[in-house]
Amino acid sequence: MKWDEFASWSKQIADWGAAYHTGLQDRPVRAQTKPGEIAAQLPSSPPAHGEDMAAILNDFDAIVMPGMTHWQHPRFFAYFPSNASPPSMLAEQLANTVAAQCMLWQTSPAATEMEGVMVDWLRQALGLAETYTGVIQDSASSATLSAVLTMRERATGYSGNRDGLSEKGHLRIYCSDQVHSSIDRACWVAGIGQANLVKIGTTGPHHAMDVAALEAAIAADRAAGHIPAGIIAITGGTGVGSTDVLGPILDVAKVYDLYTHLDAAWAGAAMICPEFHAQYWSDVDGFDSIVFNPHKWLGAQFDCSIQFLRDATPQLNTLKIEPEYLKTTGQAVTNYSEWTIPLGRRFRALKIWFLIRSYGLDGLRARIRNHVAWAAEVCDAIRELDGFEIVTEPILSLFSFRCPGDDGDQQRLVDALNDDGRIYLTQGSFKGRKIIRFQVGQFDTTRDDVMMAAAVIKDVWGQIK
Repeated sequence: MKWDEFASWSKQIADWGAAYHTGLQDRPVRAQTKPGEIAAQLPSSPPAHGEDMAAILNDFDAIVMPGMTHWQHPRFFAYFPSNASPPSMLAEQLANTVAAQCMLWQTSPAATEMEGVMVDWLRQALGLAETYTGVIQDSASSATLSAVLTMRERATGYSGNRDGLSEKGHLRIYCSDQVHSSIDRACWVAGIGQANLVKIGTTGPHHAMDVAALEAAIAADRAAGHIPAGIIAITGGTGVGSTDVLGPILDVAKVYDLYTHLDAAWAGAAMICPEFHAQYWSDVDGFDSIVFNPHKWLGAQFDCSIQFLRDATPQLNTLKIEPEYLKTTGQAVTNYSEWTIPLGRRFRALKIWFLIRSYGLDGLRARIRNHVAWAAEVCDAIRELDGFEIVTEPILSLFSFRCPGDDGDQQRLVDALNDDGRIYLTQGSFKGRKIIRFQVGQFDTTRDDVMMAAAVIKDVWGQIK
């Protein structure tokens, strides 16, 4: 393809994108295809000769699009949002076009320096202390793995990377039983082992980690000869929005000299609204590492995760490796590849810059406040449905419910709703019972979209009960 052709096709794809997004409300939210249906339409071997772009795009519409679940649909209430605001999409187009490898300052000075400034813009927006610096990761999973590796190295005197863990004893990481599965996986990958991830029960209206049980577990492990290495807390857990009380956890960490990480991947975005700080964010400045995802609720296109660090030195001591070919000579600069596990890095800061400049913090705050208010409204509407139960009350914009019947009936309703296509929900589990999760957070959703969900749930349940 020649560059003049590239320009023409880019314009056509941009027009297609605008039409796609403006017409999303007329599509079913979840793909309605059967397993294997898309693969069956693809040739079993690659073409020997190039094909015309018009034919490729026609096949994209005919084959690919029917098999897509529409994450940007205004009635996407499943999982957590993976938002793509128009300005962030434009920034991604520019980043893709320039196609820079942003691993070092010298390979992309503008990307490196913008990353530092954008991290600080978000630090200010979230009300974190000036002592925090940070780095843009691809996802919260990578940030959490970085933190767990740092816990490991700190607990072993920064010898694990060099010597391995075979003679280090059992390192222990502590968290609540409401944490995301990425924390389990981080312990696998770090060589700590799932059996050494100690999950503590929860208590209170926000399902917070039981701090007395936490301290007892740490004391028992020390007495048994194990090595406590770190604590992972959550603000807005994936299942039901569980939120830990941060100050007491930090007090325990200080007593035992443990590294701390806070997973605020989803709910951290809401902390741009100061009114939520007292309930969800008090004492946050004591954590060594904090992660939140602008690509979830804030509106930055996936992937984009911010890891704030109270002191970057422990993570740099864990992850920094500098072969000769990666050295930057003659200048004191930041190379963010030394802060993360991957060497290769995308220009992720650009979409944050476009997003915040386009909407301002006030515009982004207004969206989040609306989502929280609408979640409370639709929760009350579902509460009024005959025989329905609200299992967990709204934490920010996330709540859960059950329809009449057993666990099988819950799954039956979820499947029927998603097959219906008007809304998209996912199931979960809480205290041994299956629940139906409901989160409000899609960037373009309206109050009408949200309130429509209660009517759809009533309608579909009436059809299948």
